[in-house]
Amino acid sequence: PVSCTAVRIPTSRAHSENIVALFDKPVDVAAARKALEEAPGVKLVDNPEKLEYPMPLTATGQYDIEVGRIRENIAFDNALEFFVCGDQLLRGAALNAVVVAEAMVENGALKAKATV
Repeated sequence: PVSCTAVRIPTSRAHSENIVALFDKPVDVAAARKALEEAPGVKLVDNPEKLEYPMPLTATGQYDIEVGRIRENIAFDNALEFFVCGDQLLRGAALNAVVVAEAMVENGALKAKATV
């Protein structure tokens, strides 16, 4: 299960969300960070020492989604929490639907309908 809270503040083009993802097994934060860093369409922005976090201002004008503040969730077992920001005009729901469909075709989860 995934629980998201949208952050609606006055910004020109970006949306932000806090996401809590629940898993069946314990989550290794370092492995999750590495997976997110290597994921296409994702820009890891998670450097608290330099005060670098995902922010609507820095996500505006980028196709990639900024992800950071990655940590274990203290309310649920086997849960990961992170914060994301993305430009809603460059990487909105329509583009994400196309990206997901392309990935499903590539991995065989989505196949063309048989014609008669």
